Amino acid sequence: MAEELDWDVEAFDEAFQEVFENGMAKADFKARLVWLPNALKHNKPESPNVVRSWRVELDLLPECDLKNEAISRIREILETIGPSYSQAFDEVLFGDSRKPSSKASVKPSVKTMPNQEQEQEQEQEQEQQKALSPDGDLSPAPIEDLVKIYHEVMPLNPKCKVLNNTRRTAIRSRWLEASRLKCAPFSGYSTRRAGLDAWRQFFEVCAESLFLTGRSPPAPGRPPFVADIDFLFSPSGFAKCLENKYHREAA
Repeated sequence: MAEELDWDVEAFDEAFQEVFENGMAKADFKARLVWLPNALKHNKPESPNVVRSWRVELDLLPECDLKNEAISRIREILETIGPSYSQAFDEVLFGDSRKPSSKASVKPSVKTMPNQEQEQEQEQEQEQQKALSPDGDLSPAPIEDLVKIYHEVMPLNPKCKVLNNTRRTAIRSRWLEASRLKCAPFSGYSTRRAGLDAWRQFFEVCAESLFLTGRSPPAPGRPPFVADIDFLFSPSGFAKCLENKYHREAA
């Protein structure tokens, strides 16, 4: 979403956090699902047939806890509109036979089948974890080592205190991407040691940027921007840093 808006990840996170705290939206960024809890209150379906038309859209949503939560809440709201609306929604969930199907359940299910998009993401992660050289030097990605180097080389930047799945996936993706690049400091490294050395050089260049380290004069009324590990390992942030777009103060 940040890339689509051409925003820095930090700016997007700050804006979405405000939206989240006001109860206007919930998100599962791993499943790539965003839900607006109050949407039905302000945009009620015109008829039960409109509710029945949701079947196709519902099947497209990724299976996750947020989807189950949304389904449960949507049904509660439809009950307040009228029994014919909640009945139509039950038909969407269970089919006309009223027998539970494998599509979705009002109550969260312990086991959920991943949809095609989730399967593709899992395949991509598996490919990233495979060895990229015969001796397997590049797999698995040295996530903890990369974070350690980031802390050593960029002490002015925010510390990475939580290595959740989202951050691990981003770091793993950039590690794989950088190994295929043919530009400095990356030149198609084929060993773990060469890769770590290349990333150290990358962080050293980033540390020279006044903007990335929060030393540039901020805009009036705004705090200075400081790049964190999410920004540096995001597709957009990594590309811009690699292209020296944040070194305008240096030749």
